[in-house]
Amino acid sequence: MNLILCCGNATLRERWFSALQSRYSTYQANSLEDLRILVSQKLPFDLLFVHRILVDADRVAYIRKRQPLCKLFILSDRPNDEEGLAFIRQGAIGYANSYIGAERLQEAAHAVASGSVWINHQLMQRLIAQSASPHRQNQDMGHENGRRQALHALSDREYQIALLVAEGLSNLEIAEQLAITERTVKAHLGAVYAKTATRGRLGLALLVNQAPVAEDVPPAAAA
Repeated sequence: MNLILCCGNATLRERWFSALQSRYSTYQANSLEDLRILVSQKLPFDLLFVHRILVDADRVAYIRKRQPLCKLFILSDRPNDEEGLAFIRQGAIGYANSYIGAERLQEAAHAVASGSVWINHQLMQRLIAQSASPHRQNQDMGHENGRRQALHALSDREYQIALLVAEGLSNLEIAEQLAITERTVKAHLGAVYAKTATRGRLGLALLVNQAPVAEDVPPAAAA
């Protein structure tokens, strides 16, 4: 998997490179022009980590148009939820602090490479809350209906946890509410993601919040 780090700050870019180069074929660009040259050389890339200083809404839209399959991750020196929400709405799949620790950056890269969204908990809660908006429409009804049917295959506990995820609760909050361990929550979520073909909390919340409640769907009962 190819990854490009686009950042004009050499020290910061090297920090990212040191964290990621052992896991990905990693290329560096110190400007958008360097990025354009890499792309013009027909270099296929899957992940693009770009410094917020180099991009605005228009440039993000341009990148998404030219590289629709690329997973775009924005790193900001001064991240804020409003900005992060705007970039996620434009198609970015990750948003974090530029000075994120090496291990967390590795986790972030793995998550977005797997198709998940990487954002902070507060922003995730806002996106999940908005996913329940009644005017949202599915673009692929057949595919979504199939995934909704998968909710029926969940055990009582799995369905209960899925509902709590859709409310925006973290794993720790779910564990405390259900009087189980956080490790048990993670294990149940792994099964839920597999059964519903979702790749993360946001995808699961979108599915649950848009799915009609049927009588044969397991209730949120205690284990």
